[in-house]
Amino acid sequence: MQRSFFSYLTISLKGIAMGAADVVPGVSGGTIAFISGIYEELIESIDNLNLGFFKVWKTSGFKTAWTSINGNFLLSLFMGIAISILSLAKLIKWLLHNEPVLLWSFFFGLVLASILYIAKQIKKWSPTVVLAIVLTSILSYYITLAEPFASPDSPYYLLFCGFIAIIAMILPGVSGAFILLILGAYQTAIDTINNIRDGLFTGNMELFKDAFINFVLLALGAVIGIKVFSKILNWMFKHKKNITLAILTGFMIGSLNKIWPWKKILTTRLNSENIEVPLLEKSILPQNFNGDSQLVMAIVFIIIGFLTILILERLGKGKENTNP
Repeated sequence: MQRSFFSYLTISLKGIAMGAADVVPGVSGGTIAFISGIYEELIESIDNLNLGFFKVWKTSGFKTAWTSINGNFLLSLFMGIAISILSLAKLIKWLLHNEPVLLWSFFFGLVLASILYIAKQIKKWSPTVVLAIVLTSILSYYITLAEPFASPDSPYYLLFCGFIAIIAMILPGVSGAFILLILGAYQTAIDTINNIRDGLFTGNMELFKDAFINFVLLALGAVIGIKVFSKILNWMFKHKKNITLAILTGFMIGSLNKIWPWKKILTTRLNSENIEVPLLEKSILPQNFNGDSQLVMAIVFIIIGFLTILILERLGKGKENTNP
């Protein structure tokens, strides 16, 4: 079936949600894609992107080639992601600095519901499935404990960061933004986004040029990473779906440590506006939080995040009947 305009608009809205999640260290855009019912289609569509597109274009025309790669779906989704990242980057940074407990509470509820949603998709439970969940939970947990380090000023390193971060971004439960933070490239990535926008709006071409070079390096690494990894994920979903879902569930369980709302700050860093923000943190109980724990409002936002998954799940239900 051909999708309607409203259907593509809904896909763009899901892209906006994915982009907002990807900006936050600790939350994965892949999680949003999965619970909104577009994850497998996204992975398969990316896997189908190759040079064969130009061959089909030459022999059968652009429309046939565009349809063969599910172009309308990808364009709608990535437009939403781009709009979100460009427009929400500063807002998310402000919330992280000024309302961290409430922001993390919302995402904690979102990921908690996502774990239940993904685990529910596992059709057959076995010792192998349980072991996969346990091992990946432990791995994901220890990733959240990793101490960030500063990146060298090297184009090759930015390529590497883009390659690794995009793999994390499309894995539910693994935050690409947090991987960039660990690699020391998160501030560079956020500055790149903000400087491209500011350079265009203010006419500062020097600012735009420097930011655009970093963007190209990160994007090139991301393109290589997503092509390599999407092929692996696509194969796993088609041939080992149960174990794949178990692995994704485990990654999300382990990630809960990173997005626990109440933390003790161990070390800090300066962001692009020279504002001191947390770098390394430790999860603690609300009663041990230094300051207002906002416990009641935090619980409210956890519930809101949890209920958001129910809405996204409902939006995703019609997905199978609307594939082109």
